[in-house]
This record gives sequence, structure tokens and C-alpha cells, in this order.
Amino acid sequence: MDVILSKIFASDEDELYILDCLAYLMELPAFLVPLCLVWGTSASKTTHLPNQLLLAMYFCHYVQRSFIYPFLIRGGKATPFASFALAFVFCVYNGYMQVRYLSHFADYPADWVTSPYFITGSLLWLVGWLVNIHSDHILRNLRKSGETGYKIPKGGLFDYVSGANFFGEITEWAGFALAGQSIQGASFSIFTLSVLASRGFAHHRWYLQKFEDYPKSRKALVPFIL
Repeated sequence: MDVILSKIFASDEDELYILDCLAYLMELPAFLVPLCLVWGTSASKTTHLPNQLLLAMYFCHYVQRSFIYPFLIRGGKATPFASFALAFVFCVYNGYMQVRYLSHFADYPADWVTSPYFITGSLLWLVGWLVNIHSDHILRNLRKSGETGYKIPKGGLFDYVSGANFFGEITEWAGFALAGQSIQGASFSIFTLSVLASRGFAHHRWYLQKFEDYPKSRKALVPFIL
């Protein structure tokens, strides 16, 4: 990989700059591939209300992540090529897997939207989505214009956990899995949990080492528990 990159980029600075620009495209396939499935194939299940609502949850997340979130970022660090490539491939595969199932195969009863699973899962999804967006907003606005250095996040769920944004996304996809009751949704939820939980704990350890005045009562990922 290093040999290939050295032939593409003239220097480390060139590589980091270009990859930083490409980083915003990592999650775009998670929107475009499913969109092609819904509009470019005979997606017969999209006429059913439960399928429509589950697809709406999925697309709502990735519209925000692909077309809104990238343009709100202030600065940011360059993304390693390997991380970019892995995330890109995952978004292609997962996007296809989730939406292919919901648009072509998922068969729910007509009254599924009134079931406890769907109602509870939908509420969890909504809470997680809002927590994730609000937490990202807090992180983006930690520093005022012209300020540098690191600061302790405060406000919202950050008053209780170090990884509020991670907790929000984990909750979001757990709700999606509960509402849809599919192997595809459960797989996505478990993968999200395994990846973001480790990041949440790592961030928590970093905050404790970086700041002597970091709130000792603040948990890593789950409020009051963990």
C-alpha cells in the first residue's frame, strides 16, 4: 500500500491533503447505493408502510451524514487512507444489504407499525438520532473562532458520558434493529456497538489523561453505568 501511495502522491503533505478531501465521501455510498436500489430496480416492498418507515430511518441518517454533516465540520484531521478505504467498502456493502432487504424481501404484517417492537424501536432510533446530532453540534462548537487546543465537552449528554455522540449512534441503530427485526439490522447494530464502544472507551481514557480537572463522575459510554 505504501508503494502504491508513494507513486500517487509526491509527498506526505500531498497525501494527507487529498485524503482529507476524500474523507467526506466515505459515507456517500451508504446513500447512493441504496438510492439506486430503490429507484433503479423493481423494489416491490417499498409500497408497504413498515418498509417505507424503516427506509426513511435509514435514509434520514445518511442524508444528514453525507450532505449536511461534512459541510458543518470546522477544520479536522486528515483521515488515513486505510481507514477511508475500509469505511468506504463497509458503506457500500452495508447500504446494499440493509436497503436490498427492506426494498425487495422484507415482509411485515400490515399492523407492524403498531407493534411494541416497532414503536419502541422507532422511539429509540429518534432519540439516538437527535442525541448524535446534538452531540456533534457541541463538539463542533467547543472552540470559538481563533482558539486552538483541546477542551472538555460540556452540555447535553456530555455531562454524563465522554462518548455522547457514540452513544447516540449506537442507540439509533439498536432502535432500527428492534423496529425491523431482521438479521441485517441486528448485524449492523452489533457492528456499530463493537466499533463505537471501543472508540468511546478510548476517548474516555484520553480525556482522563489529558485533563486533570476532567469530571470523575462522567462515565465513558452509558450514563450512570459504564
